[in-house]
Amino acid sequence: MSLYPVASDAVASFAGDGEVLGGLMVAFRLEDVASPLRSGRAVRDGDRSALVIGGTERIRTGEVTVFCKVVAVAPARVRRDGRLQAQGSPAEHATLGPAEEWLDRQAGPGVIDQVAERAVLREQYVKGKRKRLLSRAFMIRVIVLMTLVPDADVREAVIALAGDLALVPWARVWVPASARALGDWRNALGPEPLEELRDIVVGASWAEHEERDWRAVIIGGTRPLKTGSLDGTLIRVPDTPANRRTFGSVGTGDDSSPFPQLRALPLTDASTRGLLGMPHGPAGTDKAAAEQGLLDTAMRDYPHLFAMDRVWLMDRNYPGAARIARLTARTHVLIRLKSDIPLKRTSPILADGSYLAELPGDGVTVAVRVIEYYAEVEGQKVPEMFCLVTDLMDIGEYPAPELAALYRWRWDGSETALREAKASLDGAGPGTGPMLRSGTPHLVRQELAAWAAATEMTRGVARDAALTAVPARKGRRAGQPIRPRDISHARARRAIIAAIRTGRTGYEALTREIAKHRVIVDRNRHRARKSKSPSSFGHATAKDTRTRTAPAIITMANQPA
Repeated sequence: MSLYPVASDAVASFAGDGEVLGGLMVAFRLEDVASPLRSGRAVRDGDRSALVIGGTERIRTGEVTVFCKVVAVAPARVRRDGRLQAQGSPAEHATLGPAEEWLDRQAGPGVIDQVAERAVLREQYVKGKRKRLLSRAFMIRVIVLMTLVPDADVREAVIALAGDLALVPWARVWVPASARALGDWRNALGPEPLEELRDIVVGASWAEHEERDWRAVIIGGTRPLKTGSLDGTLIRVPDTPANRRTFGSVGTGDDSSPFPQLRALPLTDASTRGLLGMPHGPAGTDKAAAEQGLLDTAMRDYPHLFAMDRVWLMDRNYPGAARIARLTARTHVLIRLKSDIPLKRTSPILADGSYLAELPGDGVTVAVRVIEYYAEVEGQKVPEMFCLVTDLMDIGEYPAPELAALYRWRWDGSETALREAKASLDGAGPGTGPMLRSGTPHLVRQELAAWAAATEMTRGVARDAALTAVPARKGRRAGQPIRPRDISHARARRAIIAAIRTGRTGYEALTREIAKHRVIVDRNRHRARKSKSPSSFGHATAKDTRTRTAPAIITMANQPA
């Protein structure tokens, strides 16, 4: 399981009602430590008792002092023999640490507990002693944490979530539940509570983006737009008969691929890579048809995302003229077209190198503006022309060269964001690639929702880290504010996991630590297209896959832009 050192505040702090806040350290003299047992003997592991403080004299310089981190605040249970224990169990105290703190800051306190209260358990899976062993809120947190640690099974996620709480001498002996019991709890919860949590998380992310201007790229003069990116992705699931019947696979007509797959359509903010929505469904035998169906679902389920203050970047998976017409009635688009999509030009070349055209199909005709250009890197020309269509007609407000430069953010907003997010999913099978671990469709839905929520909560903590980050003293971004995408997503994820394991950690201290770990972006790196899962041996006919680091020169209407 990945670990990462986390700094903690050295300052003791209390909430107004006496609740101990994260990062609190308690100091007391070593000679004041005493055993609560009536016999006076020392406390052993088998006694299951905490030590107590036998005196309250002032600590003086040079005295041997014990410094302890607060793990839990719970009612005491004093046994007849004097043993001091805590009432309750780790299931009542464990949280997702900084990830949950970000969520509670954005969506109100106690979000996960409220989702758990509304959850309806399937009683055939848990009842009696097994029902008392865990709690709905604890299991929701376990499932979320499980998606952040690809090398841990669900029982190891329980141990990580309990963390130092397992060391507390609880009045009722606590041991991690068995894998079978945890599987029954997952079935009892079903996907609905995690899907509700996912919707709350992405809704909180959207509200944060509306409140704070995170834009790293601005398009438009007097009417600047936010930039979103959407692109489909396949995620493999275990090859069980139920998963194959429900999700199917792509690439073969006889469904003989090694693993079934589900298809998701993440809608992200291109500047921060923040997840704003993610409809999903079966893989579908035809990629275009499957993704177009998910786009319809996105417009239905996330209407607030398709507004006139945002432009959506889309790849060449042509959504059709009728769907483009529905999109442009609500929002703005910048779509790359394949070479076989017909366009009827309706204007001469405009001053910025673009032209107006009609895009027919599906019984409708859509008026669009067309931006055509070539790209060249270090003298090597891209062998195909880029053709973008948009409903942004004002060439003064949205010049063609700026729209051409904007389109490259689709890679950052979709491809890079997905690569970071999928790093927490394990790989399996003959080729590399992310894979969920659930063997039934309703648990696949549960795990997928938990993964989306966990990823976006991690990004939320990273955004808070960017706010506290100190600008670099040297380099090409010396003195400039730190942007969310400058923060390492992998480091943020590992720091959150470590904070969960160690219990109470100061949020500000954690974000300051995360803010120190940054990645280099905007390096103008270019590579030729290649297989996403290449073999380890070389090929005699291998294409040039050298990485080039130079700005791309865009040529539009025979003029470099």
